[in-house]
Amino acid sequence: MRLFSCQKCNNLLHFENTSCEQCGSALGFLPRHGLLSAFEADGVTAMLDRQAWKPCANAAQEACNWRLAADDAESFCPSCRHNEVVPDLTVAENLPLWRKLEGAKRRLLYTLDRLGLPHQTSELRFFFLGDVDGQPAMTGHEDGHITIALREADDAERERRRGLMNEPYRTLLGHLRHEVGHWYFIVLVERAGRTADFRQLFGDESADYGAALQAHYAKGANDDWRGAYISAYAAAHPHEDWAECFAHYLHMVDSLETAASVGLRVRPRLDRQGVLETEVDFNPYRASMNEILAAWTPLTVAMNEINRSMGTPDLYPFVLSAPVARKLGFIHELVHHRPETRVS
Repeated sequence: MRLFSCQKCNNLLHFENTSCEQCGSALGFLPRHGLLSAFEADGVTAMLDRQAWKPCANAAQEACNWRLAADDAESFCPSCRHNEVVPDLTVAENLPLWRKLEGAKRRLLYTLDRLGLPHQTSELRFFFLGDVDGQPAMTGHEDGHITIALREADDAERERRRGLMNEPYRTLLGHLRHEVGHWYFIVLVERAGRTADFRQLFGDESADYGAALQAHYAKGANDDWRGAYISAYAAAHPHEDWAECFAHYLHMVDSLETAASVGLRVRPRLDRQGVLETEVDFNPYRASMNEILAAWTPLTVAMNEINRSMGTPDLYPFVLSAPVARKLGFIHELVHHRPETRVS
């Protein structure tokens, strides 16, 4: 994610902002441009392009800061149009949880747009579900329909579940990136005729999925999973391996864009050989996989150390082995429609 700038006063802005802290101008994200814009006093004219833009209907619930063209027949922005089911907002506690889900979804869609990945609203649909009659909603994916359990937006509950599952990382954005990865397996692998190439790296996805997950939850991953997988869950089945790697690919490009946007440079004084030296001064959405990997390790080592200094868990508690790097390179190739041959 990049930083933005107010067109009226040049104040720094962030993706979620709805008004400028310095000049008070109303703000809205313009998906067509991929930029945040300040608005004139009429609340409709964008200072970015002098065009008229109306707020998304979900702005009334303080759940969206995206805009759509004033003459658009739709009421919802391109992000909210993907919603199939939202929580019951007559239940007071659901509203703040839903807002968190929508914020994470907008970040997901921003990254997909930056990568130029298709996400037609007719195919990619989101179901944000609360528990019903004591039956917990389950997070998952089926043919482009992504379900996220509303309780995952409750930080304490999500952390409880993370502990129960013995996971090093569990976030709303991580859930969304993982589940959308299942959708892009259909788009980038199956529809593109790349299944044979996929199997060389990830294994045979036709293996019984239900049985594989049942075995994973009963016995866990083998002790040596770190040599070939990004996470223990990735070792459960080729579909989960792909989805985990796809999520991490999105983690990487989005985080590196943030690092570039703030001008981050890593140069440890004690690293006399320059192993952990990097300056993130490139666009990760147009970089090679080797450039991404070369910057990612120093960045995450530095950020992990900062987190430890604050007494918080590592920002990125994962290790990218050579097999994982090759899987990420394959995803990069499919995303950008070009062969990536240098990852080793």
